[in-house]
Amino acid sequence: MRRFLITGGSGFIGSRIALRLQELYPKAYILIVDNFSSGHFKNLYGFKGDVIEGSIEDKELWEYLKKEYASFEAVFHNGAITDTTVLDQRLMINVNTNSMKYIIDACIKWDAKLIYASSAGVYGNTEAPMREDSGLIPENVYGFSKLMADNLVKNKMEEYPSFRAVGFRYFNVYGMGEQYKGKTASMIYQLAMQMKSGKNPRLFKYGEQKRDFVYIEDVLQANMKALDRYDATGIFNVGYGRARSFNDIVNILNKLMGTSYQAEYFDCPYEFYQNYTEADISSIKQQLGYEPKYDLETGIEHYLKSLKIL
Repeated sequence: MRRFLITGGSGFIGSRIALRLQELYPKAYILIVDNFSSGHFKNLYGFKGDVIEGSIEDKELWEYLKKEYASFEAVFHNGAITDTTVLDQRLMINVNTNSMKYIIDACIKWDAKLIYASSAGVYGNTEAPMREDSGLIPENVYGFSKLMADNLVKNKMEEYPSFRAVGFRYFNVYGMGEQYKGKTASMIYQLAMQMKSGKNPRLFKYGEQKRDFVYIEDVLQANMKALDRYDATGIFNVGYGRARSFNDIVNILNKLMGTSYQAEYFDCPYEFYQNYTEADISSIKQQLGYEPKYDLETGIEHYLKSLKIL
């Protein structure tokens, strides 16, 4: 029997991974660990595996798991503080970085492959397109916490050659499962909800900030390829590979929804804000065979249908 552990399994990406694994491997045993601080139980409707409440930074949790469970084939680590506006450095490092030590130790004990969520936040305002081997200058403690977790993984793989890990530096992910994220949900979701309710979409001046938007289905593709290519290791960007503006999103939504809303622009309230992100995805294409299938137009249309807006 195949056995998988997922941290942050009630969250946006973690829950989609759980449901996709269940779909692909209906006889597999799947265990979710989550403290439900930012995830939501409704993301797990239809899930048939086991759920344990627990915080990933709790060392005792990992001691319990290592004692209680003999093995896992892979650990999909998606638990984290993902709100980039959190400024508590001690909290962010404890949850996002220190927890990685316990997860790595458990993976080594189980001989499990680690497939985990890093972030494009490690690049800060580095000139685009961002490459995995350069421009690692995070501008906030969230990005720093993810970069330090990457370092822990890389150093441990050098120390233990049998330890296998794949880290994904996600760019701007959107899709089903994010609707419970509140203010941290994607701009695509937020703008769609504003327009659905009859309001003009609101953007920071003047909507020309660009992001590499990647649809959840392509994120799932990357995770499943990392699982299938069991000996493949490394840290990879996950994006579509082309930056698009927030104004582009409004235009696409208007076209799909048959509306003509005009954007309302206002000053950005944040001291730090990434103005242009774009992933260089040549490495993940070469190493994992990843090929994004959803451009922004196709992804938004599929998403709106899933949300029953179309």
